Amino acid sequence: MLKNLAIFIVRFFVGGVFIFSGLIKVNDPVGTAIKLEEYFDVFSNDIASFFFVFKDIALPLAVFIVVLEVVLGVMLITGTRLRWTLYTLLGLTVFFTFLTFYSAYFNKVTDCGCFGDAIKLTPWESFAKDVVLLVLLGFLFIFKKDLGNDSPAWASWTTRVSLVVSLLLAIIAIRNLPFIDFRAYKEGVNITDAMLPSAPLQYEYVMTKDGDEFIFDTYPMEDGYEFVEMRLINEEALPKITDFAIWNSQGDFTEEILSGNQALILISNVRKLNLDNLRKMKDLIQELSESPIQVSVVAASSQEEIDAMMAQLNWTIPTYLGDATVIKTIMRSNPGIMLLKDGVVLKKYHFRNTPTGFDAKSLFVQ
Repeated sequence: MLKNLAIFIVRFFVGGVFIFSGLIKVNDPVGTAIKLEEYFDVFSNDIASFFFVFKDIALPLAVFIVVLEVVLGVMLITGTRLRWTLYTLLGLTVFFTFLTFYSAYFNKVTDCGCFGDAIKLTPWESFAKDVVLLVLLGFLFIFKKDLGNDSPAWASWTTRVSLVVSLLLAIIAIRNLPFIDFRAYKEGVNITDAMLPSAPLQYEYVMTKDGDEFIFDTYPMEDGYEFVEMRLINEEALPKITDFAIWNSQGDFTEEILSGNQALILISNVRKLNLDNLRKMKDLIQELSESPIQVSVVAASSQEEIDAMMAQLNWTIPTYLGDATVIKTIMRSNPGIMLLKDGVVLKKYHFRNTPTGFDAKSLFVQ
């Protein structure tokens, strides 16, 4: 009886972790694809160059992985084909453990994205999480004869429904924007404030003297102490945004962009851009041209590529440069639109949901 209870608890916990992890990433498959691209870049440089080709299929791979996580978690909890589910979960967890260990040991990808942007884990925390899952899966393998392999009809139907629903949600999130935005640039955030510490930063100083270690709140002025390191005590007070910057050949325009009424057309990759998607914003640009809302293009590219693109479109609005990682963090659409009022994010739009000029203007007068 106690053994069966322990097996059920472990099944429920492991399955719940996979469902939660999968649903968080189903909410933002593009973000998972971006993380996979980071790994493929690292592996192509460190292991074998052929990993680079996987970047082109990062998005479908991301959808497959996140949907698989949800479905396997449901199958484990409901008891659907338990032995097959266990072997598949083990293979997936071994794969994740390798990724997180590689990230932690070689300090290559500092955020594995295990729980998307909802819960940030350090590489070693992510690795520890995977090791715990491996141990729990090992426990289930020990008692796999007690699991059985028959499941009621409702369990199979639950699995099918979870597959269809999670796949549908992933597709909707890709064709629009994440249902829930966990990033630092979500709607309502004041970017200017987020670039500042939320409280005064506090440090402690580690010193040694005569072989003994001492920790001080302020740097000691007495002679004889040797400095070891300075550690931040309240890391939670660090700025949520540290890398937002807008510039062009004329200089830095970050401050100007974070003041007044701004409609930013964000482009994370000019070379992969479909100009027809950008042309969908032509009416919006024309409708805002006579308003106090400044429309600008911010792209992660060279100025030459941006100028060539603008010439093809025959647009004359201001253009700026931005960091590709920052733009991808802000916007999961290439291109996309972000409305700012004095640095506050009013609204973000996928290019498929480009607003009318009237709708955009109405947000600035609320």
